[in-house]
Amino acid sequence: MSLYDVKINDRRGQPFDLKGNTEGKVVLIVNVASQCGFTPQYKGLQGLYDKYKEKGFVILGVPCNQFGGQEPGTAEEAASACQLNFGVNFPILEKVEVNGDNVHPLYQFLKAQKSGLLGLTRIKWNFEKFLLDRQGNVVERYGSITTPDALEGPIEKLL
Repeated sequence: MSLYDVKINDRRGQPFDLKGNTEGKVVLIVNVASQCGFTPQYKGLQGLYDKYKEKGFVILGVPCNQFGGQEPGTAEEAASACQLNFGVNFPILEKVEVNGDNVHPLYQFLKAQKSGLLGLTRIKWNFEKFLLDRQGNVVERYGSITTPDALEGPIEKLL
């Protein structure tokens, strides 16, 4: 299975073509939440997107409500809030589960490609980040405390 085989919807429930939107690009996938202590990272993520999108970089925000109920609304509501509060215009996809029995296939793929600390695969909290190369391979996984500006060097190396 590759990233391009995964089926996922956009925030409005319409199919999102991962292959068409990410193939040949450096991709950062982030499980996001609009009511989290890490939510201000949206500003830094948007800054990365603005800085590198013309060079073949894309961010995919994937809302999740599994950590402290910090994304209680719909994906559309989450996208509207982050656009209003942080000027976000990178794609926000459907709200999914990243752990447990109903883990979305996207997160099955990501976690199988790159485990976290001590070899654990589960997502620990909101705003964990997966950096993928232009071929759709997970290059690195970053915890919630890794700020977007800390990713500039790794992104530039892949671009």
